[in-house]
Order: sequence, then C-alpha cells, then structure tokens
Amino acid sequence: MRVLVIEDNESVCSMIEMFFSKEGIQGEFVHDGQEGYNRFKEENWDLIIVDWMLPSMDGVTICRKIREEKSTVPIIMLTAKDSESDQVLGLEMGADDYVTKPFSPLALMARIKAVTRRYNSKPSENVETGTLQTEHFKINKITREVILNGKSITNLTPKEFDLLYYFAQHPKQVFSREQLLDRVWGYQFYGDERTVDVHIKRLRKKLGTANQPFFHTVWGVGYKFDETVEEDK
Repeated sequence: MRVLVIEDNESVCSMIEMFFSKEGIQGEFVHDGQEGYNRFKEENWDLIIVDWMLPSMDGVTICRKIREEKSTVPIIMLTAKDSESDQVLGLEMGADDYVTKPFSPLALMARIKAVTRRYNSKPSENVETGTLQTEHFKINKITREVILNGKSITNLTPKEFDLLYYFAQHPKQVFSREQLLDRVWGYQFYGDERTVDVHIKRLRKKLGTANQPFFHTVWGVGYKFDETVEEDK
C-alpha cells in the first residue's frame, strides 16, 4: 500500500512512519499543502492522509480539489478541531474519515484498515449495461429497475431510486444531508434539509426490515448504506 501523508508536524510524521514500517506500508511524507497536492497529482496513491492546518494550502482545500479531480482515493483527515461542524465540513469536502489530535497510532491504523476495507468491498458495476450489483440489490440505472433479493421493487419514486443508487455506489460511506442534497438532487439546495430525512424514512419502509434497515443514521453527521444485518438486542 502506498500512502501519501501531508502533515507539517515532523514528530507526528515520525510516529506514523514508525507504525507504517511495522505494517509494511510505504509512506511518503510531505510537509506543505501545495506540495502535497502536487504530489497527489503526480502519482497513484492507495490512501491520502492530510492534516487540516497546513502551510500554503489547508487540508480542507486539498480534499475539495482532489474530489474535483474526480479521484476516489480514500482520504483520512487529521485535525485538532473536534467540533461537530468542523467534522461535518471535512466530510463534506470529500474526506472519508477523520482522526482528532492527539491520537493513538493504533487508532489511526484502525481507521486506515477500516477505510481500506470499505473501498475494497465496493459493489461491482457494469458500465455498459448500467447495472450495479451488491449483496442484496441489483439496480439498473438505464431501465431504473430494482431487484431486492430476487424480488422486483416497483414503488420507488424517481428521487428515491436516485438516492438508493448513489448510496449503493458508496457502501458504508457516511454522507451529510448537505452532501446528499448536492450530489443526488443535483444542485446546491438551500431549502429544508429534512427532505433527506423523509426520503430515507420512505426507503427504509419500502426496502428494509427491523434488523436490516439498509439505511443507517450516523448521529451528528448523516447517513450511510450498510447491508449488514443488525443483531437482535
């Protein structure tokens, strides 16, 4: 695994580098935001770790610019900011996860492994036929057909279908309401964000069960799509 670390604190870099060597991870460390973004564009990376506060270009801007390049490389943000609004901002700009400073190297490694598993388990998608196949769903973007466990689902509204398709493309990835409004509704939405809540509630009712809702609330952030069956409490 090749990881680009954009972090200006050399002691933090040394700590990460030590644990990378134990895990067999090849890391490159850059201490300047603009230089780090340039290195991202020059090579293919398996993961980007970026600090929020950096000289030349901050981590939030780097995340946004990487996503503007249409890159799907996983991004973990390191931040000393622990407020909910800051965390949501980082996720909105394209980070997949964040680690709040000060942090344990073991905690960072756990996040790296979790994000990597998430990307490696992405569903198969046939671009020519427009068909997306997950563990339980078969979704055709062209014909707008949905098959759930072999059963045809015909009662989805157009926006419910779009929301399901987007979530299925990004399993276990957490999205804020703002992100979903922008990416699924297709424009910058300035109205009531509760429209997302309403659509999620309808999808749960039409597709989910008590122990397998598919659409999960991540308190303080937003929602994620997860086909894992919840154990009975």
